Amino acid sequence: MQEAELHDLSDDADYAASQQGSASMMRCDSGKRSSSSEPEGAEIVYLKDNVTIHPTQFTSERISGRLKLIKQGSSLFMTWIPYKGQSTKARLSEKDRNLYTIRAVPFADVMSIRRHTPALGWQYIIVVLSSGLAFPSLYFYNGGVREFLATVKQHVFLVRSGEDANVFLVNDFQSPLQRTLSSLELPRAVSIASAPSTPLSVGESASHENEGRIDVGVHDGRLFRETHTNGFGPFERRNTNQSALDYSHKPSDDDDEEVPVQSPVAPDSLEKVPYRKHNYDDEAVTNAGTFERINFKEFDKLSLVWGKPRQPPLGLEEWATFLDSEGRVVDSKALRKRIFYGGVEHKLRNEVWAILLGYHTYESTYAEREYQRSIKKTEYETIKNQWQSISPEQAKRFTKFRERKGLIEKDVVRTDRSLSFYDGDDNPNVNLLRDILLTYSFYNFDLGYCQGMSDLLSPILFVMEDESESFWCFVALMERLGPNFNRDQNGMHSQLFALSKLVELLDSPLHNYFKQNDCLNYFFCFRWILIQFKRELEYEKTMRLWEVLWTYYLSEHLHLYVCVAILKRYRGKIIGEQMDFDTLLKFINELSGQIDLDATLRDAEALCICAGENGAACIPPGTPPSLPVENGLFYSQQDEVL
Repeated sequence: MQEAELHDLSDDADYAASQQGSASMMRCDSGKRSSSSEPEGAEIVYLKDNVTIHPTQFTSERISGRLKLIKQGSSLFMTWIPYKGQSTKARLSEKDRNLYTIRAVPFADVMSIRRHTPALGWQYIIVVLSSGLAFPSLYFYNGGVREFLATVKQHVFLVRSGEDANVFLVNDFQSPLQRTLSSLELPRAVSIASAPSTPLSVGESASHENEGRIDVGVHDGRLFRETHTNGFGPFERRNTNQSALDYSHKPSDDDDEEVPVQSPVAPDSLEKVPYRKHNYDDEAVTNAGTFERINFKEFDKLSLVWGKPRQPPLGLEEWATFLDSEGRVVDSKALRKRIFYGGVEHKLRNEVWAILLGYHTYESTYAEREYQRSIKKTEYETIKNQWQSISPEQAKRFTKFRERKGLIEKDVVRTDRSLSFYDGDDNPNVNLLRDILLTYSFYNFDLGYCQGMSDLLSPILFVMEDESESFWCFVALMERLGPNFNRDQNGMHSQLFALSKLVELLDSPLHNYFKQNDCLNYFFCFRWILIQFKRELEYEKTMRLWEVLWTYYLSEHLHLYVCVAILKRYRGKIIGEQMDFDTLLKFINELSGQIDLDATLRDAEALCICAGENGAACIPPGTPPSLPVENGLFYSQQDEVL
């Protein structure tokens, strides 16, 4: 972004109006600022109580805390500490609550601050790091957003973005990431340009490794991350020798809760993996078979070939054995296990996919499923008629509709046209893709349409061969993958964070290499996760992988272990050729069509079993995909909802 496109805050009405209130607030809090609990030389320049995060949609699970801006030398830091002993009925454990703590993040590592001012409700901000990862949304229950921005501007370079008046750029670095992401052919997938994270400089002492540790929480599946630096960004390390703020060793008396700083997983141990003891000391029994007990160091030396062999796909005769006389699935777990290891024959997919996706329940009968198809077809036509009835004159005054319609029409003509099912001019199936996506944009108007959705719908329409059935199966899939397309990227951030922690757990040499080469944001895996390997595999293999993932047999996040398995297989090449971020992104893109699916699934299974509870602990609560409830498509809400 060029400087000419940016607007300075000094002539902004909000900024000007905030000066008096900001100065007043600073005078009121001046007594707190002199607290002896702060590191020597540090000054609290902003303090706000009752700043709250919303980990879930439930009111009872809100976590309030104290937000501070702290100046030390020429550096500005931000902290947010949750209050201790909040009375709550929250289902979140104390360990989970501690993960949300933000400790001493330097503004040299902050890329932007997005301000949200809804017509109803509280103002909140989202702080995005230079790596592209976002902190939890911070809700200001008692106001104070303008004062916060004004204080930041007093101490760091802050300008308003010319593209979005609610985005304030802290460091407008020209990152290569946005350029390289264009090769993914998903330019709208990443709404905020991001830069690779800054590693420790070579000359930094190992004694500083744990200083300035940052623990960031998850909000609605939004990323939390943990970094180990000396607390300074690239410019501050170059220009000052002052020590970083070390709150992990020197908690403030004003902070209402002392949060332990520790890794959520054990890096080199299988002690917490839930194995059932077998008759032999060197073996263990799991629900997926018997495996040799190994620690991670030994595991790293083995080739990943000990997942169970793949089986032939589920056929029509075998499918009938899973159903009773009225069509109910007798043993859903056994069915899911069978599909996990073999997939489904294509001619059976339209029936099985509807159940795997949750459109039909496992307990539904033939008659109930047929009745639901009839009801849902009428409902689909009603929704479709909403956009079909828009006249040209209305469309002229309906900008959002025109924009979405134009984007959909542009995307569907580029989706899987090499397949005979979508090939040729005036192909009716391409028109069905367009109609279903337009109807979905009216069904879920908040989310609308984003690039990548046509990739997810294409195999569903190919399998179902029915417009209404395809729509409702797509709706069911988007209940799980919808967060991938949120504007704030919360779903993607959460999954990329979990992937980084899984690689750290299961392949520490590769993790360390990524850390040394500014690759910890894992954006080179963005397309894998966003559209579930759709462009990495042949069409048939994509469908096979999806039905395996939808079983949730070993884990609802098996796709992340698939990512780890692929990276682990190519670790030697990645490290041996000393790939930097751009080279790695190009290499990952060129793997398209070269991935051995069966071998990768066996590797992913082995990794998932090996990781056990430690692997589950790497994945933040609420990370997509989210499972629907047993008796319906949508989540049950048994709590007070916002």
